[in-house]
Amino acid sequence: MNKNQNRGSYLIDKLTWMPETLRKDIGQFNIFSLKDSGGKTVNCNIYNRKGYYKISLINGNTKLFYADQSLEIKKTGLLFSNPYVPYSWEHVGNEQSGVFCVFYDDFFNASVHIKDYPVFKLGNTPLFELSTEQADEINDIFSKMFEEIESDFTYKYDVLRNRVLELIFCALKMQPSTGKQYNESNASLRAASMFVELLERQFPIESPLQRMKLRFPLEFANQLGLHVNHLNKSLKKITGKTTSQLIAERIVQEARGLLKHTDWNISEIAWCLGFEEAPHFINFFKKNEILSPRVYRKIPIEQHPIL
Repeated sequence: MNKNQNRGSYLIDKLTWMPETLRKDIGQFNIFSLKDSGGKTVNCNIYNRKGYYKISLINGNTKLFYADQSLEIKKTGLLFSNPYVPYSWEHVGNEQSGVFCVFYDDFFNASVHIKDYPVFKLGNTPLFELSTEQADEINDIFSKMFEEIESDFTYKYDVLRNRVLELIFCALKMQPSTGKQYNESNASLRAASMFVELLERQFPIESPLQRMKLRFPLEFANQLGLHVNHLNKSLKKITGKTTSQLIAERIVQEARGLLKHTDWNISEIAWCLGFEEAPHFINFFKKNEILSPRVYRKIPIEQHPIL
């Protein structure tokens, strides 16, 4: 723990009368308006001694010198800086303004690793040039931060943690390629994960008016922007099963539940599961379960422990 954190801990220990939810986060987060320093250059080389991460919204034509990069903001930019990389910026235009928030890594719990997000990693772009619409969105998040930190809400720092993550995710959506969770070697895992998420999003079926829209491998591949062969190869590598097998298994699983726990007729269940005709569903179910849907429905639930 560095000197600043020691001072913060001393202060927090003295505030025993305050609710712990507030006490433990004081000194871990703050937000400020970005005012003109009075000079043309703002040098932040000593910033890393404080151990803070920082997210800045900068308005006005500004040149940024970050590590070995030279970047420029034409109108409005969102800057992410970590405690380990010194930086400075130089005002080019006559008017500069903005806002920034600072926080320690410890501001987040163990499940959130701020330093692992691409926006804070050396080698990735820390600066995002914003359109008018994007600037309005980011401004709104910072405005909510100001309102929250001034409130007397006991859990306001939990809200502020979410606002910080919201800023990070907004930036990652602006440049999706910098926010990839999987590298090239894990492309199959990524494809498989997206497929499973897309498949599961169609369930559970809770109404006879609800129908699954994607039922064939090509439909999933098109939705994911992948070639069907690539999707099938990825799923085979990760799960040992083909796309068709995984889809069929999930449809059968849902069919079992609908047959046992609803009074819908076979035609309704067939339609909900994407079959145009009930006989097609009956043949599909018999192929996978041996029994017909009607016979399966009559068997007591206790004889089907997988349900």
